[in-house]
Amino acid sequence: MIAPDRALLLELLRTPTAGPLETDGDVRLWDAVHAFAEAAQAFGMSTAHLGPASPESVLRADVPAVVREAVRRDPGFLECQPSLVLRLGRAEPTVMFNVHLDTVAPVEPVGFDGVRFHGRGAIDAKGPAVALLAGLREAARDPAVGRDVSVLVQAVSGEEGGAMGVFGTRPLVEAGFRGALNVFCEPTGLRYLPRCTAAMTAAVVVRGEDAIDDEPHAGHNATVLLGFLAQHLASGLAGRVPDGRVCVAGLHTGRMHNRVYGSGELLLNLSYGSAESAAVLTAALEVELREGLAAFAERFRGVQPFHRTAVDAPAITALEWRKRGLPALRDHDVPDLAGLVPPWPADEPGFTCDAIWMTDVPGARTAVLGPGSLEANNAHARGEHAHVEELDRFSAVVRDLVTRFARYGG
Repeated sequence: MIAPDRALLLELLRTPTAGPLETDGDVRLWDAVHAFAEAAQAFGMSTAHLGPASPESVLRADVPAVVREAVRRDPGFLECQPSLVLRLGRAEPTVMFNVHLDTVAPVEPVGFDGVRFHGRGAIDAKGPAVALLAGLREAARDPAVGRDVSVLVQAVSGEEGGAMGVFGTRPLVEAGFRGALNVFCEPTGLRYLPRCTAAMTAAVVVRGEDAIDDEPHAGHNATVLLGFLAQHLASGLAGRVPDGRVCVAGLHTGRMHNRVYGSGELLLNLSYGSAESAAVLTAALEVELREGLAAFAERFRGVQPFHRTAVDAPAITALEWRKRGLPALRDHDVPDLAGLVPPWPADEPGFTCDAIWMTDVPGARTAVLGPGSLEANNAHARGEHAHVEELDRFSAVVRDLVTRFARYGG
């Protein structure tokens, strides 16, 4: 990365780009995409698309409920979250790179000490985004790049916050901004991952009656009920499918000590690598919830403060799906990357990202590839960072991939 690349990355890191699903603060994604586009235009890329998704494109049944609710509630929700498509050349075949400029919250202190960049998005994924441009700038020196093959770059919003790319990547893929080879820039330790899980989010919701702490038996105790169900479901769902994971996530009823909360919810995130595994997890959750409610009734019916909760548990408890029906990218061959970078180990679990939207696209080879590690580089956590050396290695891989793609006609 040369000095302008480092300056661009620091500018992007200082620009708050956590979307409305992550923060109530300042959202400056327009500033980020303009800065990114300007850097790409300096070596010949042009803007093929810039703007937010339409409301109609996200008001679908398979769109996460949190997104549909946000669009209906706030007319400006989509407007402040644009996505950008850059193009180099008009020839076919095309190689497409996807990278997201939105981040999670909260912001992190920004800096560069000569070895590492620090700040929110350093590795997920503003650092890889700038390294991508640096690699493409070098590849563009080859006359075949742009003449014999084309390059597309999607710089999207809506990857974080549980949006799953439904108003960023998916509309762009559906509009035809894709290639014969499609690379999604996420931290993989420079190993190419040719598969991608999807996830569904379920909420176990209790709607009962509150009570005062002096008479806890008078109401329904959602805290005790949901705590019991959390343990039951964690035990019963773990390991149900080989290509997915069960995350028993947030449990919320209330924050005060002097009352019994009769309502609350327990969230579960269920990842899967195929539609078949999604069906297995769905059926297992429904069965385990019924069995958990029965076990709770048996355990607490005779305990006076919780008798009413035990008796009424099935009537006041419901399973609601907040996210469901998303596709998973099945494992497949990506010969373009063979010999250039090592593959992701077959026995190591993959993860979820916007690459799911390339599922069943005819003639498209898709892989996830990027520098660093979600864990080791503290993505989504305090102290997120990226080593300049690992970003430089990614730039070199991008350069070699694109020039090889051009040399052999894709």
